[in-house]
Amino acid sequence: MKLFNRKNLLVTALIAALSPFSVFADEKSDQQTPVYGGTLVVHYSGEQRILNPALRASTGVYEISGKIVESLVDLDADSNIVPVLATSWISSPDGKTITFKLREGVKWHDGKPFTSADVQYSALEFWKTKLNFSTALQLNLESVDTPDEHTAVFNYSRPIPLNLLLRALADFGYVVPRHLYEGTNVLENPYNSAPVGTGPFKFVEYQRGQHIIVEKNPDYWRKGYPYLDKIVWRIIDDKSSTAAAMESGQIQMNVYSKLTLADIDRFKSNPQFEVRTKGSEANVFNNTVEFNFRNPIIANLKVRQAIVQSLDIPFFIENFLYGEGKQATGLIPSSSKAFYPEDSKVVYPFDRQKAEALLDEAGYPRQADGTRFNLKLVHINNSEDVPMFATFIQQSLAEVGIKVSIANMDTAGALNAVYKQHDFDIATGWHQYRGDPAVSTTVWLRSGSPDGAPWTNQYGWQSDKVDTLIDNAASEIDPVKRKAMYAELVQIVNDELPLWFATERNFISVISTKVHNHHNTARWPSSSWYDVWVEK
Repeated sequence: MKLFNRKNLLVTALIAALSPFSVFADEKSDQQTPVYGGTLVVHYSGEQRILNPALRASTGVYEISGKIVESLVDLDADSNIVPVLATSWISSPDGKTITFKLREGVKWHDGKPFTSADVQYSALEFWKTKLNFSTALQLNLESVDTPDEHTAVFNYSRPIPLNLLLRALADFGYVVPRHLYEGTNVLENPYNSAPVGTGPFKFVEYQRGQHIIVEKNPDYWRKGYPYLDKIVWRIIDDKSSTAAAMESGQIQMNVYSKLTLADIDRFKSNPQFEVRTKGSEANVFNNTVEFNFRNPIIANLKVRQAIVQSLDIPFFIENFLYGEGKQATGLIPSSSKAFYPEDSKVVYPFDRQKAEALLDEAGYPRQADGTRFNLKLVHINNSEDVPMFATFIQQSLAEVGIKVSIANMDTAGALNAVYKQHDFDIATGWHQYRGDPAVSTTVWLRSGSPDGAPWTNQYGWQSDKVDTLIDNAASEIDPVKRKAMYAELVQIVNDELPLWFATERNFISVISTKVHNHHNTARWPSSSWYDVWVEK
């Protein structure tokens, strides 16, 4: 670890306990015979007002509801599409009609049959109009025909690449029961917090601040599954208490990097646990820097360039993240082989001298007290590294004369401040890349998202060129042309800097060695866990 002696960056206390580590556990062959029964106890942090994955796209929602409610498709271990509620699919030559054949013999947890009417209703009433991220994706969806109970035909006004739609539906294709929602205020429907699905587990109870419980669905369509009788998520906000509960055997699993990095490092040497990133490849994530163009200071490109070039991201990764991750080169991560531009490189490397010069050129010289101007920073508190990154930004910008005040809020308040009230100058949080730029990335740039939609373009920045490029790329069925379009988009965003992805990272899980058949798909923490079993 290199020493840190930069003037005025008072981070010694934050990094004193940190040391580099790498988190990779090779997948073990699971040759043991599965055991039926038992309870899997999982750590869960925070609270969710909504557990309906057709209404709220979030790993925090999927971690629970992905076991209760099912999507049309999912991913296998290599991120290939696999059938779930849909058994097959085909696109018309012009890319405007996608036909799904649906699984027969599936029942909702209340005993009603699953049919194409449920898919039609979910697509038009949730995916197209209410589900964050999905509303942009399904913008051109005109109708869903149901010629029979097990066929759903999606009709689009513009072509949509089949691979794009399928990858998106792994996250944004959860189906809810029409008969429990139709005719109600769907935003206030009680089943949003007590979901009814077709999945391997049935919702039992949500005790706020205590636990969420699901139990085995005896009529699950995958015969012989699930193995588990019950899953309990224990809600514990304090990470030290979580680590202690895991070490004492009260909790068997922690996913989506919800332990402290120091505890994760410690669990690596505990033979009773596995520490791994494998099984989360479909959810590469970034630390973000978002800009509010309503502030004329921020609207100045040279100021934004100076801000990002004031941040020593390799140092942050090495000293704050235990070396986990790397500096991002743009909107598309290097793991996305189908879309990552071959000539990608770090566009804004750390250069404080350059940052100082840019601020002078922008017309903001240092005043008598050494400061240039003040900014307000709001952080979306996804995990421990987000407030740490906020402090790192604050202290780094102080070095070039920018005074930053940090607004500390809970997650709901921060989301409201940034995406609805627009009460910020800089925001920082997480972005997740879901295999295709059109799934959950371009929505951060495309104008037109309603106020209040989380993780969308709410920056007061708009580009006709970018909007057109995003729309055309999402409708281009030639994969070579699509890749070229996204390479152009990356270049434009790197040049104009409406927002900045600082890091490229993988989620980390800690799992008891008594748990089997876990992390065997590319989005496993969000998947159904139908084949998980626990040693007795």
